[in-house]
Formats: sequence, C-alpha cells, structure tokens
Amino acid sequence: MTDNVKIMTNSLAPHNPLVVVLAYDGLCTFEFGVAVEVFGLPRPEMGNDWYRFAVAGIEAGEFRAMGGIRLTVDGGLDLLAQAGTIVVPGWRCADEPVPEPLCEALRAAHARGARIMSICSGVFVLAAAGLLNGLQASTHWRYTEKLQQRYPEIQVMPDVLYIDNGSVLTSAGSAAGIDLSLHLVRRDYGQAAANSVARRLVVPPHRVGGQAQFIEQPVPTPYESKRLSPLFDYLHTHLADEHCVDSLAAFTGMSPRTFLRRFSAATGTTPARWLLNVRLTCCRDLLESSTLSIDEIAERVGFGSAATLRHHFRAKLDTTPAAYRKTFTSGNEKMITSRETT
Repeated sequence: MTDNVKIMTNSLAPHNPLVVVLAYDGLCTFEFGVAVEVFGLPRPEMGNDWYRFAVAGIEAGEFRAMGGIRLTVDGGLDLLAQAGTIVVPGWRCADEPVPEPLCEALRAAHARGARIMSICSGVFVLAAAGLLNGLQASTHWRYTEKLQQRYPEIQVMPDVLYIDNGSVLTSAGSAAGIDLSLHLVRRDYGQAAANSVARRLVVPPHRVGGQAQFIEQPVPTPYESKRLSPLFDYLHTHLADEHCVDSLAAFTGMSPRTFLRRFSAATGTTPARWLLNVRLTCCRDLLESSTLSIDEIAERVGFGSAATLRHHFRAKLDTTPAAYRKTFTSGNEKMITSRETT
C-alpha cells in the first residue's frame, strides 16, 4: 500500500530544499546510504515540495568508498553554496586532517544560513571547521573522549543519539544517523511525513535524541520478550491511564527492581521517559491530523490537563501545542527548532 502524505506547497517545507551530501575517498558507505535513502530517494507521494538532492565531492575525480565501491558525484564544493542542508557522513578517520577548503566552504554555507548535520565521525569535520564551538555535540561512543580532548570548547554529550542545535546537528553511531534524518524530516514536514519515510525504511518512526546510544541488551531474551512486548503493546493502547513502576512490574510478572533493570536494558531509558516520549509522539500526531482541542488531546494521551501537556511540549520541543498545530496545518513558514536532548 502506498502512502499519500500530500506535502502541499503551503506546508512547512524548508525554504531551500536542496540537500547536499559530501563524498570523499574512503567514504563511509552506510552513513552515505542513510542520507541517500532519506533525502535522495524519489518520493512522489510527498508532492512537489520534497527535498532535492545532490552529491558534492570534496576533491576532483572519482572516489573510492568502503566496500570497493567507486563513486562519481554531481559537483564539487561549489554545490555547498547552493545547499539548504549539508550532510557530512562518517569521516574517513577521526585522526585524518580535514582539508581547509572544505572547512572554508562549510563555514561560508553556515554563515549563509545552510543547516549542517553530521553522522557518526562526521562530527570531526564540523569541529575542524569551528562550527561546534560552544555547542553540544554527539558522536559514536568510541569517539567521544577523543573529540572532547581535541576540541575542549565543545560540550560532548556521550550518551545521546543526536543533538539539534538549530542550524548545526550531530548524531551518534551510524544507525543514529537514521534517527537524526527522520528528526529533520519531522522538523521540516511534520510527523506524518516522518512516519511515512520510517515505514518505507522499516524502522521505528521516532527515537528521542536523549535516548542512550549504547543499550545493554538491544533485543530482549526470548523469555523476557514474552513479558516486555505485551507491555509495550498495552501501554500504546492505554496511554490515558495512570501507570507506576509497581503496576508495570506486576503486569510483567517481575519485581519492581528487576523490572526497572530489564526495562532500561531493553530500551535505554526509564519507563517514565519512555511513556513521556510516546505520549508526545501521539500528541504530535493528533495535533497534525485531528481537530481535537488541546484539552481533549491531553486527556487522550495521558497528560491529564492542557497545562501539563503544554509544560512537557515546551520542555521537549521548545514550542507550544497550539503553535505546533498552526505550523503544520496552516502553512505557517516559521521554523520550529526541536530541543530533544533535554
């Protein structure tokens, strides 16, 4: 079944929809493929305002990527002057110097208003260009100590999936690049568009940026799965109910202490934070797709009151429910900057 998201011309499309991804010798093919899949794949169901895409080589000639792949590009660093968003895949080596012409081109693009995002070790390129000075940044857990030592002016966040500083965005390990890319789609086109892209990728539509990047046990053991999976299904269909650790532990047949340990090992977060993220995601869906009042949405997703909903919405998304609804339903051209690391 094909989604029909209908990204209309009056939606919150980026002012400059051209996404340019960098290419170079030793290119990390997975991170590069993430950018191609999310931003470069033709998506006619999204309408005419969807992203445009190009690949920029940092030097002239053909590039050799990991896995024996040879790559030709659409242009050179001059493409960065046209881009609305620039994606820096994992850099070829954290200790490899970043060419100064690339740093200059990135600084010029950023000064002109382009957004620049890195995946995994691509953060070292942004750092070398001075674009992260005084900001928070994330990268793969293997590189956090080296990044902090080499660039002490950056506040390195070792335990998050991605960070959105507005015009500069960074992500942790390779797969976190998918999360950051979907976050950017959500920021540009709304929840429905991000869900559609995630569905084609067959990945979860939303992992909050502040979720731990290293999860002790990504997949529960078969025995625990029988107890945790029904709990997740139950919580999704009972968001309006009140939940506590004792009741959730009883549902799974565990002691509260064991439940908290197993839940954290399986999800990388606490039950309270997991519920908050799911409730906010549901809230955003309803704000975009329904005419329910803020009070009705608050009750339906489990916040209880509009005041509580507004508090959490502003804390996580740096905006109000009403402003979010107006932005994604009436063509308001104001950009929302998501602060999902808090």
